[in-house]
Amino acid sequence: MAKERSEDEQIETGEQAAEVETPDAEEQHAAEEALAEELAADRDADKEAALEEEIASLHQQLAEHKDMVLRAQAEVQNARRRAQQDVEKAHKFGVEKLIKELLPVVDNLERALSTIDSSDEAQKAVIEGIELTQKSFIDTLVKAGVEVVDPAGEPFDPELHQAMTQVPNGDVEPNTVLDVFQKGYRLNGRLVRPAMVVVSKAP
Repeated sequence: MAKERSEDEQIETGEQAAEVETPDAEEQHAAEEALAEELAADRDADKEAALEEEIASLHQQLAEHKDMVLRAQAEVQNARRRAQQDVEKAHKFGVEKLIKELLPVVDNLERALSTIDSSDEAQKAVIEGIELTQKSFIDTLVKAGVEVVDPAGEPFDPELHQAMTQVPNGDVEPNTVLDVFQKGYRLNGRLVRPAMVVVSKAP
């Protein structure tokens, strides 16, 4: 009987010990679950931070690519504009060399008219023929965009005129073109040949 009682006491003591240990196990289990949740939250936070960093990097790359595209488009537009300007210049000034070579012909026609005696009846037909030829020549040049620079009586312009000499003259303002040795010409606004002139100066 004593032995059975002793065994019963041990069983009761074990149950009591188990009952005593149960709250600790629950607390440990709860702590483990809390730790697991905390670790999971940390992992989620790390993932979220990594995603945000990747998104920021992608935004930066997108901005850089947009900038590169805009720069490339600007370069293409500039190249197209330059090419268009070159084509326009070629259209406008492609005949400049030919015009320069034709100008002496106009000069010779003018010299021929200046050397013929206009009072001589026998020369009138020749004069009329040269004048018609000269007019036709000038009209053709004008159609090609050529403008005559004949500045007699105008103020001297160093961008359009070339002064051959200066003559004292009190009747006009200083730096006035008194005479034109040779007319100048412009092609579509660009000077092809300056006018050679005599300029006045104060007496």
